[in-house]
Amino acid sequence: MRERGLLPRFSAGALAEAQDCRRTGPRRHGDVRDLRQLAWFSIDNDDTRDLDQLSVAEPLPGGATRLLVAIADVDAFVPAGSEIDGHAAVNSTSVYTAAGVYPMLPETLSTDLSSLHEDKERLAVVVDLRVEEDGAVSGASLYTAIVVNHAKLTYDAVSAWLADESLPLARRDEVPRLTEQLRLHDALATRLASKRHERGALKMTTVSARPVFADGRLVDLRADQKNRAKDLIAELMIAANSATAGFLDQHGFPSLRRFLRAPQRWDRIEALAASHGGRLPDEPDAAALDRFLSERRQADPAGFADLSLAVVKLLGAGEYLAAAPGRPGQGHFGLAVHDYAHTTAPNRRFPDLVMQRLVKAALASDPPPYTVEALDEIARHCTLQEGRANAVERQVLKAAAAFLLDQRIGEVFDAVVTGVAAKGTFVRLRQPLVEGRVVQGFEGLDVGDTTRVRLVAVDAHRGHIDFEGVA
Repeated sequence: MRERGLLPRFSAGALAEAQDCRRTGPRRHGDVRDLRQLAWFSIDNDDTRDLDQLSVAEPLPGGATRLLVAIADVDAFVPAGSEIDGHAAVNSTSVYTAAGVYPMLPETLSTDLSSLHEDKERLAVVVDLRVEEDGAVSGASLYTAIVVNHAKLTYDAVSAWLADESLPLARRDEVPRLTEQLRLHDALATRLASKRHERGALKMTTVSARPVFADGRLVDLRADQKNRAKDLIAELMIAANSATAGFLDQHGFPSLRRFLRAPQRWDRIEALAASHGGRLPDEPDAAALDRFLSERRQADPAGFADLSLAVVKLLGAGEYLAAAPGRPGQGHFGLAVHDYAHTTAPNRRFPDLVMQRLVKAALASDPPPYTVEALDEIARHCTLQEGRANAVERQVLKAAAAFLLDQRIGEVFDAVVTGVAAKGTFVRLRQPLVEGRVVQGFEGLDVGDTTRVRLVAVDAHRGHIDFEGVA
């Protein structure tokens, strides 16, 4: 982390500020609604402690639905210019590695005081949406409120329950109408997704490696797959993020936007589609790409994850951008959303905390706390630090993978090519789910190709895993 310009430790001043928050509590300003009685709940990973958002919904006449997303009010604990804010501004994100989590905020806040824990009263910024029967968001309002998380649910349990309601569900008997809420949320997410897919949003199946420990020892890297509950939460967050960006624009405020450019390697995506019997237009077209992906999902479900991974790598990474009020923003190619921002994870992403400060200033009729020029600098820095944090996470994951593969030198594995650049050709194995560099026999390989490789060397300290191509 230090080598990449990230701070692995908090200063004594930042830790002292965090402890002071226990004594002083959150800062309250303006009208704060009391919404504790609503049936708020969260869905996240089993081991997540930095809970950023809750949700609740209710049906409206005519087939519409009211969706409320509550986002942890982190700004109430972290004023701009504080030492905690300085640390968060430098790192810009929490770093999640196989060796441990390096949070953006002291854990006194991120996993305690500003985390939306079950049965705890918390301040939140609420995004209140009206979603029509066809999935269109027709209205939105934002305000601050006090909320309570009545049920901390997990992705795997909710996904399983949605598929089979006879399965157990945490707090089902303790929280009235919790099952009704899950059904309503599931139907709402389906409508929101359908509306985005009409605009060309990409439906892909990607997997990431999740470290598995037994008695404190790393024993495996298993696939952490998407599921129905993860898709559900993703749709709600996309809707809330877009509405927040629109809210600031309507109030004449600048904002930080998140965008994904049209892919520069569209020619390779065309070639990848052609190798699977598909045809894409000469210019980047998200709707056409999504149609091709949908066809491949039906034709080859087993190989769809590899194809999705190749497309994700070719699309490239998202970026942050400062947007002046009234200026057309750049769209997000993969999500098919024109005005988009990151706002729903202020415990672990600095852009979300910046956006929260802008929203609260707009609600209080105060001037914007950031100029467009300041936001432009923040956007560039956060994009840079996000890439550096990802590099740290990849390197530590490779170190863990090298440790696991140390006794398997000489074995041959099935793999998919994930990167081709001047620094080398990289592949990801199908099992175990690890990535490494092809140091010999990589000629002619390109992103998306499937191949077979032999493990020739590992270096856990440096996080190096080396393969050679197998003819």
